[in-house]
Amino acid sequence: MIRLEHVTFAYREEPVLIDVSFSVAPGETKVILGSSGSGKSTILKVILGLVQPQSGEVIIDGVAMTRAREKEWRAVRRKIGMVFQGGALFDSMTIGENIGYYLLEYTDKPLAEIEQTALHILRYLDLSEDLLDVLPDELSGGMERRVAIGRAIAAENPSIMLYDEPTTGLDPISTRTITDLIGKLQREKGVSSIVVTHQITDAFGISNEFLMVHQGRVIFDGDAPGLLNCRDDYVRDFLGPYLDSVRSLPEHVGQ
Repeated sequence: MIRLEHVTFAYREEPVLIDVSFSVAPGETKVILGSSGSGKSTILKVILGLVQPQSGEVIIDGVAMTRAREKEWRAVRRKIGMVFQGGALFDSMTIGENIGYYLLEYTDKPLAEIEQTALHILRYLDLSEDLLDVLPDELSGGMERRVAIGRAIAAENPSIMLYDEPTTGLDPISTRTITDLIGKLQREKGVSSIVVTHQITDAFGISNEFLMVHQGRVIFDGDAPGLLNCRDDYVRDFLGPYLDSVRSLPEHVGQ
């Protein structure tokens, strides 16, 4: 569903991604780990076509997009839902308007139909329909993240979901709700997902497939047992403080 082949990207001659290659199969969830500034979020921008690599190939659903025009990118982006760091809801819009934003702006669907879509999404998110006319500042952080996911899936029922730090700053209960929702979308809708995070314990609750990036390079691409037993010094240092807690998680953790 997503494949990067030897992608290199530099910003003002400063390397950000260096020879990055990996793939995400249909219906698979892959977690990208790494410290701040390692290139994780830039990978999402490359997949969305927001930045163009200097070399390499970006292939989405079998279509090579590296040299695609904006019109072609717009068509591909309809398959992709993006959940930004912190949720990034529109403060001046109600929850219903946030969820229905794409439909309101880019389709001719009647308001009554869009409202029904928003209500359906709220039910899918296990949120009260009473939130339809509420403003985002009345929600908890976890509820905001759920609404952000709802906005992403309401548009075109995307086959790809991209998440940028979806659990950062959340309490344990809200974190579990978000990780469960990511898994629910994979199981019930067959969504292929990439989750960028530096929250180690959360990552192992989301998937068993991992990519680790350090200074713009991929230093690990594989499953959870491989990651936990990796001998790379950076990987071991990165995971070190969390190894005991991760190994104590139930075996069913991950999708």
